[in-house]
Amino acid sequence: MSVRIRVNGVEKTLDVDPEMPLLWALRDVLGLTGTKYGCGQALCGACTVHLDGQVVRACVTPVRRADGHAVTTIEGLAPDGSHPLQRAWVELGVPQCGFCQAGQIMTAAALLKAKPKPSDDEIEQSMAGNLCRCGAYPRICAAIRKAAGMPEGER
Repeated sequence: MSVRIRVNGVEKTLDVDPEMPLLWALRDVLGLTGTKYGCGQALCGACTVHLDGQVVRACVTPVRRADGHAVTTIEGLAPDGSHPLQRAWVELGVPQCGFCQAGQIMTAAALLKAKPKPSDDEIEQSMAGNLCRCGAYPRICAAIRKAAGMPEGER
């Protein structure tokens, strides 16, 4: 089956099994390796991408669900690294191992698009489905606040 998707603004036609996880289509077929495989069960958030602007876990989303839709991966968020979240991540030295960071940033980007000035509780609630084995949660939350233009400690 051919699947037509717009990936990071570019139209793509993929000849793949429609049940293939979107993650494998992105990584193995299109070579976009920024999105990571973590658990394969939508529990860790490492595979988070946007499908028509909504957060989805690419490891459990069949590629057929993306047919005719727009997918944004970490590579397409801001290829030059200029997105406020990407800049805040670097400025605050958020990553340790870095494995979960693409999923963290994609989840945070959806949050800030929906709620440009989220409360600390909204940040924690939105990010709760993204696991960080290194425990960088305080820096992740600080980077989200910085990207939102909110001073540290403001509620």
